[in-house]
Amino acid sequence: MTLLTWNDSRNVGVQAMDDQHGILMDTMNELRLALLRGSGHEQINENLKRLIEYTRMHFQSEEQLLEQQGFPGLLSHRAAHQQLLLQMRETADRAERHEDKEIHSLLYFLGGWYFEHIEEHDRQYGPWLNARGVY
Repeated sequence: MTLLTWNDSRNVGVQAMDDQHGILMDTMNELRLALLRGSGHEQINENLKRLIEYTRMHFQSEEQLLEQQGFPGLLSHRAAHQQLLLQMRETADRAERHEDKEIHSLLYFLGGWYFEHIEEHDRQYGPWLNARGVY
């Protein structure tokens, strides 16, 4: 399992969102490292809960900004966020029952999902917000 790296090529052009995306990568990496180190079940579940909570907070922050600015793609953006959070919560529930393999699968999925979501969805709002003076 490799660590995720954030770089400027993934920036969307809105500083607050770029900063939060970087923190999300760091939070995923903390969970990855806990798994690689063979941390206890309790520590791994704590890291997973932290990742879910930060993801929820980021999505809420992003959606609030998009709603304030009247972004036309907000509904589909929100639906993608809700679907991911549901998957993450279901995985956390299974992990509570000591199904750690679920966390490995989730991390593999999340790495791709986040990068794809940022590249295909978040990059759409960056220029749109910039044109309205939001950087």
